[in-house]
Amino acid sequence: MNHTDPRIDAYIVKSANFAVPILEYLRSVVHMACPEVKETMKWSFPHFEYKKSILCSMASFKQHCAFGFWLGSQLTDPDNLLASGSEKTSMGQLGRITSLEDLPDEERLTGFIREAMQLIDSGVKQKKEEKSKTVRELVVPEYFLEALKENKDALETFTNFSYSQKKDYVDWIVEAKTEDTRERRMATSVEWLSEGKIRHWKYAR
Repeated sequence: MNHTDPRIDAYIVKSANFAVPILEYLRSVVHMACPEVKETMKWSFPHFEYKKSILCSMASFKQHCAFGFWLGSQLTDPDNLLASGSEKTSMGQLGRITSLEDLPDEERLTGFIREAMQLIDSGVKQKKEEKSKTVRELVVPEYFLEALKENKDALETFTNFSYSQKKDYVDWIVEAKTEDTRERRMATSVEWLSEGKIRHWKYAR
């Protein structure tokens, strides 16, 4: 077996008994399908690199193993053998692997590996997930808004703050246990805001 990493040998040996044959099999299939592959450890579990790009990875847990492709979302999968969504995130594209019987047959697994290699050869990069376009809305208590309106500078600062900066102030005020505490916090907030300060300005560097 070429380009092996002794750290992966150690990883397999330390894995649960059920996981050892699974990891050894996955490792051997990857090397047979891609003789150029190089092993390495990233994020504390075994990875396989092809032309300096991550090809796939495997991991073992207390009750299952996981195996996934870096470009897994772009592999063709007519038989729906690859997991997706939350299942993919927690268990890799081959789902929850507890025995060799949970794996696709060697021919199909080899096919996935070779297609992943072709994607790398073609310069394909991992797709970035689109950020949610949902606009976050912060509910500001009316009593705090009224207090801000009495101080032009404080209101302007608060209005121009980011969502998280506003939320820091709102949470601090809303979480007050008594009305007296809430009133004191509002007065302090208005004072700090009129000076352009964030809620945790004392800890800012």
